[in-house]
Amino acid sequence: MTTLLSIAAQPDAPIACDMTAAEDTVPDRVAEYRRLLDQALVERTSTETTSTFTLAAKPGVQDWVLDLVRREAACCPFLSYDVTTDEGRITWTISGQDLGVLDEILAPTP
Repeated sequence: MTTLLSIAAQPDAPIACDMTAAEDTVPDRVAEYRRLLDQALVERTSTETTSTFTLAAKPGVQDWVLDLVRREAACCPFLSYDVTTDEGRITWTISGQDLGVLDEILAPTP
């Protein structure tokens, strides 16, 4: 397994997403998550404090994930982000408090 990116949570960061400096909007970001997951998701597992996405390492997916993780860490610094690769798969783990918001955002649309 190779670590591609690891961003630790900022201990004093408020538990709130702040996209005021982001170039995209919340709906744009959610749509991007959905596109990425539709194209490459192999498996997703979640606990109260961790959400792990296993993605197929298709062309362009690694760069896409790394870019998205960096943007997520900028707006949600209260979470930790780890991206690894192994055997043709990319694993992206988000950990921290209040991951219920992530589950709500990424819930399948009816």
